[in-house]
Amino acid sequence: MKRLLLILVMITSASICQAHKQSDSYLTLDATAGTNQVQGRWDIALRDLDFAIGLDANADAAITWGEVRSRRDAIGKYAFDRLELQGCPTLLQNLLIDDHVDGRYAVLQFTATCAAVPTQLVVRYWLLQGIDPNHHGLLDVRARDFSQSSVLSAQGPAQTIDLQSANGWQQLRSFLVEGIWHIWMGYDHILFLFTLLLPAVVVYRNGAWQGRASWREASIDILKVVTAFTLAHSLTLSLAALGVIKVPSRIVESAIAVTVLLGALNILFPVVRERRWLIALGFGLVHGLGFASVLADLGLASGSLLRALVGFNVGVEIGQLAIVLVLMPLIFMVRDTLFYRRIALPVGATAISVLAVYWLASRAIPDFPWSFI
Repeated sequence: MKRLLLILVMITSASICQAHKQSDSYLTLDATAGTNQVQGRWDIALRDLDFAIGLDANADAAITWGEVRSRRDAIGKYAFDRLELQGCPTLLQNLLIDDHVDGRYAVLQFTATCAAVPTQLVVRYWLLQGIDPNHHGLLDVRARDFSQSSVLSAQGPAQTIDLQSANGWQQLRSFLVEGIWHIWMGYDHILFLFTLLLPAVVVYRNGAWQGRASWREASIDILKVVTAFTLAHSLTLSLAALGVIKVPSRIVESAIAVTVLLGALNILFPVVRERRWLIALGFGLVHGLGFASVLADLGLASGSLLRALVGFNVGVEIGQLAIVLVLMPLIFMVRDTLFYRRIALPVGATAISVLAVYWLASRAIPDFPWSFI
């Protein structure tokens, strides 16, 4: 029982530095011209470049265009020392700034010149290696008759993209893995799920939590909650990825913190007791917008976007299911103990509440003085 509480505390503590949109860059390679030159655009978050090489010269927490422009050569060297298109040397042509849903990005426009008209591109990527192990590059390659997307990371192998025919399975698999890791690394999503799952093995009666009578009873509650959460976040994930809904990242991330806080408070002061699937349904809509931040800025063509969307969403569900399958048997075994009902459940909910308040403040208040995310 004490080990269970320790696990919860460890996960909660780890989330202090991880509960935000994970670091992504957006790399587009355009080979539609059919020549030996590939046009590229690489969007890298200014916050990542600032952390890696320093952009904020006067340390005022506001990176200006002048500060970015003055570091043009350093940005280009840092970036292209960590990207290789095999057999196609790259040359930075232009440096711009663009706004994404989660902040401002440096836009590196470049040309890759190959020895001959390429029939495939081999891409090696290790941006932020040694700085952020969870960083990924989202790749979109455009050929004459199709486009194909993939996920790059310093830990992964080189990606080989056939420019003559699309490999739909490669793209599907790549975004499926990305979806799994996205929810496992998104600790705010995990803790919200905890606020729904931890009470699933108990029922609130006579002013106190009591263990449910059977695994079947708990399983039905879990099934309702997980199904409602899945349907809700799948809907807004799809709508946001397709561009139907656009909500600023600060609002979405702040709203996610609110859902975590309210979910935890509902354990401490149960208002919604038997129909918590309604909480999962309503708040899941918000979490879907958070999931969509991975795909929203990639600008994929319709066919490529559909594969990426399906793969990513399935990956999120697999990651979520893995959490449920590991957590639920553990807490079901201790559901009737005084330790779980009187200590683990309220202490866990209190810890989650405190973190949620911190996340909300750091996300909603610009230049929050104690922000670590």
